[in-house]
Amino acid sequence: MNPLLSAAVAGLLAVTAGLAPRPDPGRTIDEGRTKGVVLTHSRIVISGDAKGGKSDGYVLKRPCWYEPGQGAEEMLKTQESLRDFFFKFTKDATDEKFEKFLEQFKERIGQDGRWWGPAYDSSDPKGLACFSALDPFVFVPPGQTPPAGITVRELAEIARAALTVPEPTVRLSPDAKSYVNLPTWVWVEGIGAPRRSVTATIPGVMSATVVATLQEIKIDPGTGDDRAEVTVSGCGAQGKPYVKGGTFSCGVRYLRSSVDQPQEKYTLTVTTVWPVAVQGDVAVQFAPVEVGTSRDVPVGEIQSNVRPQ
Repeated sequence: MNPLLSAAVAGLLAVTAGLAPRPDPGRTIDEGRTKGVVLTHSRIVISGDAKGGKSDGYVLKRPCWYEPGQGAEEMLKTQESLRDFFFKFTKDATDEKFEKFLEQFKERIGQDGRWWGPAYDSSDPKGLACFSALDPFVFVPPGQTPPAGITVRELAEIARAALTVPEPTVRLSPDAKSYVNLPTWVWVEGIGAPRRSVTATIPGVMSATVVATLQEIKIDPGTGDDRAEVTVSGCGAQGKPYVKGGTFSCGVRYLRSSVDQPQEKYTLTVTTVWPVAVQGDVAVQFAPVEVGTSRDVPVGEIQSNVRPQ
């Protein structure tokens, strides 16, 4: 990176992110940070169900990218206004060096296009190194995307990484303790609306929305087939609450006591499965969001007394 550019990098990045220059450009959760991605030096706006739930840890395929910023005239005015910033953060800064720095922006006046600047996901350990390898300024003609420039597909990936789903409460019947060969009904509560969506937007440029819809639950009894039989034929999207006299079709039947297990309990895990779709004509498919919640299940044996005849 040209030393003359180093001081002004934060100036462009501040403009593209809509922030004033500051030591830590990563946005706090109230300003746009989500549980799955931390947008740094970015002007992308995340909206929708990026909070109030649990992320599945989706990792962006590329942790840094270029984003479109200002046109030629607006960019020159912005960089001219950052003179004090340039002198504060550039080693051995002089008026001559500042004027030389501005030449790259002056020569673009009258040309169609806009300046693009780098941004990255600082929740990814590789994000900063990826960002540091990008040029601080790239002038791009209209209708073109520079190498490593963000696309709608990658914007959809950011929305996918930001997506969260509710962490459910697992309900069982019987609740406190089960017994060998006794059906244990399983269902979940606290899901709320079974549809979650997140939109990632570069204002005035492009937008991408992903939608997750609760489809099913998976039941892991916390032990092998020799100790438990799982039934999911009637589970549907959220399991089947116990109904007196009803047919058991969602849950687990433990075949052996848990007395020989750690803490004398099995650990049952229920995972909600949310397939993800992308709205619009975006050629990308994502794996479902899967979030698991566990409960301890002590399983005893029903003792029977047989009287001699």
